[in-house]
Amino acid sequence: MTLGGIGLLALLGSLAGLLSGLLGIGGGILMVPLLLYVPPLLGEPVPDMKSVAGITMVQSLAASLMGTFAHGRRRVYSRLVITMGTAVAAGALAGSLASYWVDGAMLAVLFAALAMLAGTLLLFPVRTDEADASPTPPFSRPGAVALGAGIGLLGGMVGQGGGFMIVPGLIYLLRIPTRVALGSSLAIGLISGLAGFAGKVMTAQIPLWPSVAVVAGALIGSLGGSRLSQRVSQVALRRALAVIVMLTALRMGWDLLPRATPAGSLPAGASVQEQWLDQEQSPSGEAPRRHSVR
Repeated sequence: MTLGGIGLLALLGSLAGLLSGLLGIGGGILMVPLLLYVPPLLGEPVPDMKSVAGITMVQSLAASLMGTFAHGRRRVYSRLVITMGTAVAAGALAGSLASYWVDGAMLAVLFAALAMLAGTLLLFPVRTDEADASPTPPFSRPGAVALGAGIGLLGGMVGQGGGFMIVPGLIYLLRIPTRVALGSSLAIGLISGLAGFAGKVMTAQIPLWPSVAVVAGALIGSLGGSRLSQRVSQVALRRALAVIVMLTALRMGWDLLPRATPAGSLPAGASVQEQWLDQEQSPSGEAPRRHSVR
């Protein structure tokens, strides 16, 4: 990848970091479409989905670390973190390892489905706690294990820490008070990010310098976003972002619909996902052609 390409990744990382700082989310769900659609528009190579998932897993881990340091004094429910964190770690490790054998187009389909879910969850109202909400409420252990394993598995495959699923899951499915859910989700997301990162490293799915560029930009952007968060309407921003994320998911789904074009004969200007599908399908006797950002 060229020096200009590395600079572009840092810029995209800072944009995703800015939005994540404004909304208090990890930012991986924003980073994927930016990495997939913007570089080709500026003449940079089309990245393959596995490299993108590796980059966003590093970014999710960095965001979780930063969030833990920034909000470490928030209320953390240790029994919930241990129960759900163990399950999410196992799921994230399994998903990140399994993604090595899953083709890029299938990972893109899975991400598009998760992006649609994320957009929907962004529209949910943020529930406020009652004054007498317990800091250690009862919860279903089997439910926490099942929720954690599912979030970890899906997030690990597509390079997401799963924060956008953890908080609504804790609040609306396990009925955890919002303050406790927000504090505990940081620790759970960090565990998920560590396990997913380990799996991606073990299967050599993380491009070094692109990941460094994205993380550096994201950390700078998130600091700015955190400072601006008090001056921007959170509700309006969440709704606008939800629409953007869902439209992106629909576009990805449309691009991934089967085409009649033979592999290796795509016209100029073919969409990003059409090029992925062409990378996964090669003419008889030829190895698949992938565009790696390494």
